[in-house]
Amino acid sequence: MNPALPLPLSGETPADPERRTWLLASTGMGCAGAAAVAWPLVSSFAPSERAKALGASVEVDISDLAPGELRTVEWRGQPVWLLRRTPEMLASLNATADLADPDSAVPQQPEYARNTHRSIQPEVLVTVGICTHLGCSPVTLPQGTANTSVPANWQGGFFCPCHGSTFDLAGRVFKNKPAPTNLVVPPHKYLAATTLLIGEDGERKA
Repeated sequence: MNPALPLPLSGETPADPERRTWLLASTGMGCAGAAAVAWPLVSSFAPSERAKALGASVEVDISDLAPGELRTVEWRGQPVWLLRRTPEMLASLNATADLADPDSAVPQQPEYARNTHRSIQPEVLVTVGICTHLGCSPVTLPQGTANTSVPANWQGGFFCPCHGSTFDLAGRVFKNKPAPTNLVVPPHKYLAATTLLIGEDGERKA
């Protein structure tokens, strides 16, 4: 018997060792093939670059954001509004009545945005531009608008054309409207005086 070949198991014929070697080799190739097929399947569960980007923070330069201007940026697939409020706009926040949650008691914003202006810097509002009722996108209506869907003493703010919810220039919802809560203020912080990072909290308190 060839000493290089393994000893036959009980009941094997002399040809069986060669057949066993062939079976082992075939099994090994089959496992390798299965692994090659499984790898693309496993890798498909890894998050795509777009999925990662949807959860990433967004850095925004607001140095050229003019007083009274509203700019929209995208964060996590949502529109985020950046509004540079004028002194008159800020003054209107104290004159607005009939608000459902004037002190932002409902946690629709970080702690540092629980103030009258609902922001870190009073003049810059950062809020998600989606109505908290059914997800429509409100529009801006200035003071003195001819739109009869807002009260005669309208100080300016946001109006949802889908179901009539109204919000002031801090995103606070009015009473007796379909929207149950104020507009959401996302986590954000200032990296510099005119550079915002949306998606991460800062340590600075309003």
